[in-house]
Amino acid sequence: MRCNGLPLRQFWQWVTPFLCVSNWRTKPNRGKKKGIARRLNSGRKFMNIENKTLRYWLLTAAILTFVSLMIGYAMRFNPVGQGCPDFPTCYGQLNFPQEAAARVEMAHRLVAALSGLITLGLTIWVWVRQQGGWLKMSLTIASFFFLAQLLLGAGLVGQADSVWMGVGHLAAALLTMAMLSTALVVSFVSSPDARRPAPFLHSHLQQHSFIVLLVVFALMISGVLVARLDAGSACSGFPLCGGGLPVSGLGWLALGHRLFTLLAAALAGALFLFTRRAYADQPLVLSSASALIVLFGGQALIGALKVQGDFPLDLVVVHAAITAAIWVALMVLFSASVWLGRSPAEERQSASMPRVGGMGRLKAYLMLNKPIIVALLLVTTYAGMVVGGKAIPSFWLTFWTLLGGALAAGGSSALNQYIDRQIDGAMQRTAKRPIPAGILTPAEGLAYGIAACLAAFFLLAGFVNLLAALLAVAGMIYYVLIYSIWLKHLTVQNIVIGGGAGAIPPLVGWAAATGSLNIPSLFLFALVFMWTPPHFWALALVRAKDYARAGVPMLPVVRGEKETRLQIF
Repeated sequence: MRCNGLPLRQFWQWVTPFLCVSNWRTKPNRGKKKGIARRLNSGRKFMNIENKTLRYWLLTAAILTFVSLMIGYAMRFNPVGQGCPDFPTCYGQLNFPQEAAARVEMAHRLVAALSGLITLGLTIWVWVRQQGGWLKMSLTIASFFFLAQLLLGAGLVGQADSVWMGVGHLAAALLTMAMLSTALVVSFVSSPDARRPAPFLHSHLQQHSFIVLLVVFALMISGVLVARLDAGSACSGFPLCGGGLPVSGLGWLALGHRLFTLLAAALAGALFLFTRRAYADQPLVLSSASALIVLFGGQALIGALKVQGDFPLDLVVVHAAITAAIWVALMVLFSASVWLGRSPAEERQSASMPRVGGMGRLKAYLMLNKPIIVALLLVTTYAGMVVGGKAIPSFWLTFWTLLGGALAAGGSSALNQYIDRQIDGAMQRTAKRPIPAGILTPAEGLAYGIAACLAAFFLLAGFVNLLAALLAVAGMIYYVLIYSIWLKHLTVQNIVIGGGAGAIPPLVGWAAATGSLNIPSLFLFALVFMWTPPHFWALALVRAKDYARAGVPMLPVVRGEKETRLQIF
């Protein structure tokens, strides 16, 4: 882009840093170097703010589209699609109706409309602001498929039994989600100075992920056909149809869908093994591949339990969420492989790099879980089960609850160590942890944390109950996002507010034993919550210099030892 020939010199001096940063690098104004540098820095800062805002809105649109896709996928198993006989209103009104089916459908429409409006707005914004070509292309295609999804969804209201219109509606929704995921990845990995993406299907990772992407897309479309044609009723039981082969065409369609799922899972497993060897240093690639294989396992588990349980609503919703998440993980993986630009030779070189193996590697993953902290959290979880259930829980309920709790706590600890890897390296107490010590790469720590957290949710949702699983998710989000990323470096009261994360396991145990929460369960939460700050402040007194060196505003560092001892008592 040329910026020469502008009539007003002053206007040119102020606008050029926003439009042609490279020109100021090569042809600076000799008489005003300092002023130019300030304007250049302000221009870069402005662009960084714009990029950050764009990422937030892209993430919002992607989350809303994911929720819309999940609700729509769940609606296939229930007569919710007939809840509203008209479009865009419901029974001639825009407010929420009384019927549950109509409420769900209206919620689906509102979430989809909001995500679509944000997508259209972002598309206009990137064209006006002249953002990168790949970003414009991704958002433009996403807007096109959203409009197609809108038209097909409106047509489904009058033709609820149309099989192919339902297939087209889902396909448009999947492609909208795919393009938004691509745009989100591009916004994070690209910059004005970034190199162009690698040629299409250039690397083995691109080829493998693209094949899995096509198989999963076909798998989801076949799932719509199974639901629309009610083929599942012709193939009851799992994995075969009533213990044998089907006797009708619809039964073979349902069985074929299950076998197709196994094929997709096998391909995803091979893709994970490849990324674990060749991309152990790439957090985005390895994490999305690890999440993908766990999501396939969770889909198989929840799908089997769903069929055996005669399609309970909670498992139907979880299965729909997993299906949408698989698609998102695949798109993130494929988009990252395109923008990573790694050649086959570089992949082979990375795969041949020496790494710690055997028991040393196993011990490193064990330490990534913070096993002592996990054991303490499991004690409070079991206490919640005993107190809430007013009896010793059964063996299998205890086993699945504690296993899910251990994975949730261990996965959260791994994510915490990934986030704090630089702080851990600066502190004497934590310098020997697996990531700062170099035994595991940051990508491996992040991938393990995500995989363990997902596995915890699936086990708790499938073998315990959905409330316990959601409480575990709340604890993971509290610890990883609210405490580790935000509070820990923001305020001296970080451990006071963040202590709520460690107080959630008793609620998980209570919900596992009773299926609900009540006022007495909150007393257990409060007990652990009040215990947490004095415990960590006592540790901080001993390691005050460590925390000061790492820049963590713990109470002894900011207020001193005397104030800390007073707060403890």
